[in-house]
Amino acid sequence: MNAPVRRIVWTLLAGFVVLILATTWIQAVAGPGYRDDPRNPRLSASRVGRERGAIITDDGVVAGRSDPSPVDSQTFARVYPTVDRYAHTVGYVSVLFGSRGLERVREHDLVSHRDSTISGVLNAILGGDPRPRGLRLTFDDELQQAAEDALDGSRGSIIALDPATGAVLASVSTPGFDPNSLVGSDAGPAGQALEDNPDLPFLHRTIATTYPPGSTFKVITTAAALETGVAGPATEFPDPEALDLPGTSATIHNYDDGVCVDGHSVTLAEAFIHSCNTTFAALGMQVGGDALTATAEAFGFNQEIPYDLPVLASSMPDAADYSDDPAAIAQNALGQRDVRATPIQMALVAAAVANEGNIMIPYVVGDVFTHDGKIESATEPTLWRRAISPAGAAVLSDLMEQAVLSGTGHNAAVPGIRVAGKTGTAEVTGAAPHVWFIGFAPVDPEPGERQIALAIVLEDGGPAGETASGGSVAAPIAAKLFETYLK
Repeated sequence: MNAPVRRIVWTLLAGFVVLILATTWIQAVAGPGYRDDPRNPRLSASRVGRERGAIITDDGVVAGRSDPSPVDSQTFARVYPTVDRYAHTVGYVSVLFGSRGLERVREHDLVSHRDSTISGVLNAILGGDPRPRGLRLTFDDELQQAAEDALDGSRGSIIALDPATGAVLASVSTPGFDPNSLVGSDAGPAGQALEDNPDLPFLHRTIATTYPPGSTFKVITTAAALETGVAGPATEFPDPEALDLPGTSATIHNYDDGVCVDGHSVTLAEAFIHSCNTTFAALGMQVGGDALTATAEAFGFNQEIPYDLPVLASSMPDAADYSDDPAAIAQNALGQRDVRATPIQMALVAAAVANEGNIMIPYVVGDVFTHDGKIESATEPTLWRRAISPAGAAVLSDLMEQAVLSGTGHNAAVPGIRVAGKTGTAEVTGAAPHVWFIGFAPVDPEPGERQIALAIVLEDGGPAGETASGGSVAAPIAAKLFETYLK
């Protein structure tokens, strides 16, 4: 055999070896992953008719269940009795649209393994229980309903959690959608209408989109000042009507375009209570970009938040990108310019202040239970990160309480309950402002007493539009939720 023919033979042989290896890899190694991927429409089609475990709230309200077909007892229909109330978290399973939410990420728990697949057969041989597991969520249904009612169809989001454990008590994104409309084989028009809706009802606003946090970010700016020793509550600043930004022709104004207190001087405590933009812009420049970004990251910005569902990371620019730009530092210190946050991130900021500076891993699946109702596994509260020292958290807690007692957050006050909070009115180019409230209650709870931290955001001012502010629109909603959960 001459050399050219020999080279051709070896080339063909190498090609066959590569094909064999690739086929083996796809079939034996990668194949199960492709098969079990929830995005695989054949998987959804094969599992839609199978029994799935129930999904219930902490107080026993059924958010998802499987009903047997009256024609074939071996075939089941998925039903969502609470309609849109838990749609973004629970999700759906559909022949035409695949799966979403917990129906997707907890597929292994929820789906019955009573079938003729290899895994189903092995499970039966090894004595495993083929029946599906159920999920008990941490939601409080009364609070969830109150949050949905409070948003009243406005584009926005509310998330509430237990600061001490991280358990999510409510999570609402509006507008919502009815998952029942997506289940049947005739769901095409309904699904297409939802996808075409400009209000984006499929968007899980609590975790899957970010907003400029506005003045709620002043909690982090204050934390940076406290932790670095740059300023304390009694530190005094000038009180001008406007602050000229170095190196630019831009100026920073307070919300009403006037002075913050008396036009002469203002303490950091007064500036926090009244949400003075001029003071916090000046404070941000004193703190500097390095400390501002480091503190934001300590609270979870630029990090992947561990959660039962994927969360979009909140963003704070790298200090190297703006530390030599005082104007950028000043604007970022106000929660504007390059700062973006998810509602869950800002809820964790409030929870950190409530929990002595500690942020617990947020979670919504409290436990997994068997078909017989026995708890198979339960989520244990776990520390995620320390955002600020206990001493710093105590100072912030007092400032946030004062902001509700006598400042911009006074509409969040609830008689008989010590409430702490911070409002935010985030400017948006070409649109009405997004309005925020973050906070917690009660301040300094007694042992065994319930506590709640929350974040509220309404896009484009909610029903008030251009005239909206965090104090006038979001704070009253917070008061209703605090009263619902604590009274």
